[in-house]
Amino acid sequence: MPLVADQPGKAIFQDDFENGTDRWEMLDPMTWKLAERDGNKTIEITERSSKYKPPVRSPGHVALIKDIAASSFEITFRVRSTKDTGNHRDCCVFFNYIDDQHFYYVHLGAKPDPHSGQIMIVNEAPRKAMTTNERLTPWDDEWHDVKVSRDVDSGEIRVYFDDMQKPHMLVTDKTFNKGRIGIGSFDDLNEFDDVVVRTL
Repeated sequence: MPLVADQPGKAIFQDDFENGTDRWEMLDPMTWKLAERDGNKTIEITERSSKYKPPVRSPGHVALIKDIAASSFEITFRVRSTKDTGNHRDCCVFFNYIDDQHFYYVHLGAKPDPHSGQIMIVNEAPRKAMTTNERLTPWDDEWHDVKVSRDVDSGEIRVYFDDMQKPHMLVTDKTFNKGRIGIGSFDDLNEFDDVVVRTL
């Protein structure tokens, strides 16, 4: 898989799902579907449980962009939580994904604790929080904007939720420096649209 390195700010991937899901690899395809409402297409997680069982404890709903590996990048997308599951209502963003035991992910859980609402690392062991975030993620039934940026030179990871100027979470780590990018959830239901990945 080619490592993407290009001029800063260039869009290297865009998908609004109007042409389907062929550009994505769902690790459990049975829990994802192409949805259409009011003439607009999205992708949606349809079941809380998943037949995908990662080798160490980590999210069960993973959709990875095909044919792209990136080091420094920015991903933006719209997401809507479609089931209120309480404090751990979430969505996830995966990046620098090497394989199912080596990657980072952002867990945008409603109420933070050591396993929710944190920036996580999976490194041959169950997911571990790299942050001690205490900010709530204000989920409701509406659409929200998410942005995650990764700078491998500085090691910085920034996460934004609706407010694109002030980070919702921030951490520095240099364990992984390239890999795939994806979206999904630990075990909740979400709808996604308008995914864009740009180089930094």
